[in-house]
Amino acid sequence: MNTLNAERPAHEHIFLGEAHEQSERKTWAVIWLCGAMMCAEIIGGLLFGSIALVADGLHMSTHAGALLLAALAYTYARRHATNAEFTFGTGKFGDLAGFTSAIILAMIAILIAYESVIRFLAPIQIHFAEAIPIACLGLAVNIASAWLLSGGGHHHGHSHRDEHGDADHDHDHDHDHGQEHDHGHAATGRDNNMRAAIVHVIADAAVSVLVIVGLVLARAFGWLWMDPLAGIIGAGVIASWSFGLVRDTGAILLDRIPDGQLAHKLRQTIESDGSTLQDLHLWRLGPGHLGAIVSVRPKEVCTADYYRAKLARYSALSHITIEIEPSPSTRA
Repeated sequence: MNTLNAERPAHEHIFLGEAHEQSERKTWAVIWLCGAMMCAEIIGGLLFGSIALVADGLHMSTHAGALLLAALAYTYARRHATNAEFTFGTGKFGDLAGFTSAIILAMIAILIAYESVIRFLAPIQIHFAEAIPIACLGLAVNIASAWLLSGGGHHHGHSHRDEHGDADHDHDHDHDHGQEHDHGHAATGRDNNMRAAIVHVIADAAVSVLVIVGLVLARAFGWLWMDPLAGIIGAGVIASWSFGLVRDTGAILLDRIPDGQLAHKLRQTIESDGSTLQDLHLWRLGPGHLGAIVSVRPKEVCTADYYRAKLARYSALSHITIEIEPSPSTRA
């Protein structure tokens, strides 16, 4: 097979999301907030003899640890973005961190469910005067964390085009040249590292709300079973979010086609002149960045740059390799 690679011999492979550095800063800020609250709860609990406060502080440490994983992934991906040893860049580090966070969330859900079942079978005395304020404090910290993580405006994660030469049009230019955005935009542009961090915070906030409701009802009506019931409901919610994260990040790590409709449109574009698309590989390189390997059998003799120009309007394609297969008539 006569293969023409449309890539230049050397160029950068930086496939990070547009808001990568901003997300990194926000995540570190939330870690400092959670860390300060964790220290305050543990020290305060030890000084005032409150086991519940110490326990909540230790719980906050697991929360901060999960966020630390997200922050380290941002930092590592940024520092090694130009490292040539990463063939397709470091854009997937966020998805790897998100996948790991999802596993941690699943483990937390199992632990909460287990503890709740134990309390159903063997109810314990609840110190309402201490437990309710602590739950409210935890909720306040989670709301503040969610606000910090999601603040600063919504970023759509559009791709920056890789440096491939004059056959590619920079995505920073105006979109008046027929550029098309991928229809599977959520799958293509989503920052799963930030998504995982926010899910951790929201999951903790949801559990705090359920705990507060359960404690208030248990205190008002003597329904001690409301507290473990709230725990079981919270575990179910966390498990559901964990499953969604594992499904989405796992698909990216295994290079599943992120957008079937875009793949169909690429085939239509290639074959619009009578050419035959022999093979297509489409995968996500990072938030807002897709890679594609296209194997084409042209109807007439033409170069890879011809097909590169046809695909230039798809703004999410940040890295394209074109392979030209000879037609049967030219083989001899």
